Amino acid sequence: MRQNQLSLNQIVSLILVSVYLHLLPNLTFAEGGFRVADLIADPGSHVSGYLDLSTNDEPDVRIPVTVLRGKSSGPVLALIAGTHGYEYAPILALQRIARDLDVSELRGTVIIVHIANPSAFYGRSVYVNPTDNQNLNRQYPGKQNGSYSERIAFAITHEVIEKSDYVIDMHGGDGNESLAPFVYMAVTGDQALDAQTRALAEAFGLPNIVADPGPAGAVADAMFTDRTALAMGKPALTTETGGLGSTDEKWTSMAMSGAYNVLRYLEMLPGQPDVPREQVFLHDYEVVSSPGKGIFLPAIAAGQFVSEGELLGILNDDFGNRMLEILVPFDGMVNYVVATPPVSKGEPVAMISRTH
Repeated sequence: MRQNQLSLNQIVSLILVSVYLHLLPNLTFAEGGFRVADLIADPGSHVSGYLDLSTNDEPDVRIPVTVLRGKSSGPVLALIAGTHGYEYAPILALQRIARDLDVSELRGTVIIVHIANPSAFYGRSVYVNPTDNQNLNRQYPGKQNGSYSERIAFAITHEVIEKSDYVIDMHGGDGNESLAPFVYMAVTGDQALDAQTRALAEAFGLPNIVADPGPAGAVADAMFTDRTALAMGKPALTTETGGLGSTDEKWTSMAMSGAYNVLRYLEMLPGQPDVPREQVFLHDYEVVSSPGKGIFLPAIAAGQFVSEGELLGILNDDFGNRMLEILVPFDGMVNYVVATPPVSKGEPVAMISRTH
């Protein structure tokens, strides 16, 4: 557990972040309205519409977006949901925020992407877009004339991420995952960017923060939503609140609270973030893959602390006969475990992180 005490390095980081917040470029209040594709938001306005990527071959590729613009200058925050179509809690949370947020209290601009992957959402598809069988969160920065998923990634890269100062890609544990809520926090090696990202991760307010190491790299090699923003020098997170396609109020409220915490932390709304006194920092995570196709029966639970060699789960054949056992690879905490029976070879069955 991380105690609620600030080291000298943390204090210095917070000072750097505070200076950064007050030196942000005044993107929101450039001449004319704030534009996202065909949507134009004037100060004190709330507009909704679509990023329309339809073609003759795919006539209904429309991504719902809302832009909320305050009357006074401030940061631009992008909140993205529905990257994976079966992750419902953040989608519902952002619909409520778009409806309820009072722009008269807002400083700066919020870009909400309600359903980044509409084909996956309406197709109730886990992980991939059923139109092209691609995982949208592996296609960034996308291609203007590429596949369905590549075109979505390209549009979000240029119409949302490029126009934002901060990016949060809000996930909810896919339709097969039982999950303990956590944040992926990038650790790029860029001291200033990492300080800003860590402060953002803590402010979101989830109990578990997973360090996700790797240099920011080039935008062309980003693959992921958050890594695209980081490659542009913008603090970004991936958050996980939900699981198993749940629309339970617990998960929706958690996603909403996280977004509002960030808005308050960035001083875009009045008030202070409501965060836990202690947050668990995790590292060196591993996604355990299934060694074969079969019926998976987990023996561990999300949020559980486990030991190396412990039974993770059993893989049975179609007749219910035990084929093999899958073991925990090291001591750590279970971030998520697949809690629906069917798995194919190479698919994830669990994610485990080290605690020390």
